[in-house]
Amino acid sequence: MTAIATLDLTPRPGAAPLHRMVLAQAGAEIRAMLRNGEQLLLTLIIPILLLVGFSTVPLVDVGAGARIDFVAPGILALAVMSTAFTGQAIATGFERRYGVLKRLGATPLSRTGLLLAKTVAVVAVEALQVVVIVAVALALGWSPHGDPLWAVPLLLLGTAAFSGLGLLMAGTLRAEATLAGANLVYLVLLGLGGVLFPLDRFPAGVQHVLGLLPISALTSGLRTVLSAGGGFPGGALLVLLCWTVAGLVLAARTFRWE
Repeated sequence: MTAIATLDLTPRPGAAPLHRMVLAQAGAEIRAMLRNGEQLLLTLIIPILLLVGFSTVPLVDVGAGARIDFVAPGILALAVMSTAFTGQAIATGFERRYGVLKRLGATPLSRTGLLLAKTVAVVAVEALQVVVIVAVALALGWSPHGDPLWAVPLLLLGTAAFSGLGLLMAGTLRAEATLAGANLVYLVLLGLGGVLFPLDRFPAGVQHVLGLLPISALTSGLRTVLSAGGGFPGGALLVLLCWTVAGLVLAARTFRWE
């Protein structure tokens, strides 16, 4: 008779591998974002309305060239900021307040794992944003120039930079302070970061300071590679890399679960 293999049902206690925990938590984060109406308003509806409004109506003097060529890269940068910074900071801040992060802190998922999971979730949502925004921009007559692949490292570094800053704010401030602060920063950077208003409209001394902001670096880099047909955006990537390192390192060191 043929021997029948026995099924090994011996328990194997211990935590799952880090990558599996990160992917599981990222999946939960994505589902939570897509089910939240306020998040969808912030991440999709507002950017689309601004894209259509500022590209079809001469509300701001953007200089020579097609208006959509100036507006579309700025809206892509705004989408990154709205998801990776504003939405994530507010959501995480209230997760701390309601004890969600405290319960996660009792699991094998480390601080680093949680930060990675949130970043993976943000990248997935941003992929959807990019598809929708680019489709609307193309319908409005946008014709990108140059190699769009250079936009990928800009978007990824921009995401990492804003994720670090958003988690830094959410992990150190109270939920109400995070809500107010994240919305205030969103509005300030929307006005001063070159998203809708050209930086060359500001005084020369102020331009240099504003150019070091993460939103300004992301916006100018995207315009260089998508509208001006430029090559490797070294300056913008360097600024974003500095913000990424500073934000993620500080967030990992100071993030509080409760």
